[in-house]
Amino acid sequence: IELELLPSTLAERISTSLNIPTIGIGAGPGCDGQVLVLHDMLGLNEAFNPKFLKLYARLGESVRSAVESFAGEVRGGVYPGREHGFD
Repeated sequence: IELELLPSTLAERISTSLNIPTIGIGAGPGCDGQVLVLHDMLGLNEAFNPKFLKLYARLGESVRSAVESFAGEVRGGVYPGREHGFD
């Protein structure tokens, strides 16, 4: 069972009363397991910062820059080059 955005004490009471695992997202450490969405924990959306989120990286700007570089090279005819094909 997923327990989302519950007070920690309530989530722990629910978890200890059940014979099946609970997975918490924003429900505190009393659940049997935890979930964080990969995009969130890597900081790909700087505007999303709920209390339960712990950022393990801040990759938003790096990813944005890489995508802009790729798009610019495609538009400019730089990528793909002959070395990127199978001849």
